[in-house]
Amino acid sequence: MRYIRYACIALFAVALISVALANRNIVTLQVLPTEISGWFAVNPSVQLPLFIVILGGIIVGLLVGFVWEWIREHGQRAEAARLARERRRLEREVIRLKAEKHEGKDEVLALLDEAG
Repeated sequence: MRYIRYACIALFAVALISVALANRNIVTLQVLPTEISGWFAVNPSVQLPLFIVILGGIIVGLLVGFVWEWIREHGQRAEAARLARERRRLEREVIRLKAEKHEGKDEVLALLDEAG
């Protein structure tokens, strides 16, 4: 299984390197379209290789997806935490009730009563 994982990583590395080599041209990224930038008299832009833009878009998309999923699952995590607290409370109550039931009895008789 380890070799399959290494093979997949190598395949992805070769694919990313080939995309980077094929898209080395410099592109200009502008924050605003030229029509709207005239209203503000500001048009910030940056020049980057195209492969950085592509890989950056993929990374930003993954991060947005992870955050979105984390927010979406908040209710499920809260419910699981509530159920875990309730389970711990009930376990403590069972231990307390068993101790009260066998209070003042002989330990051997209490053990036999528990087993039966």
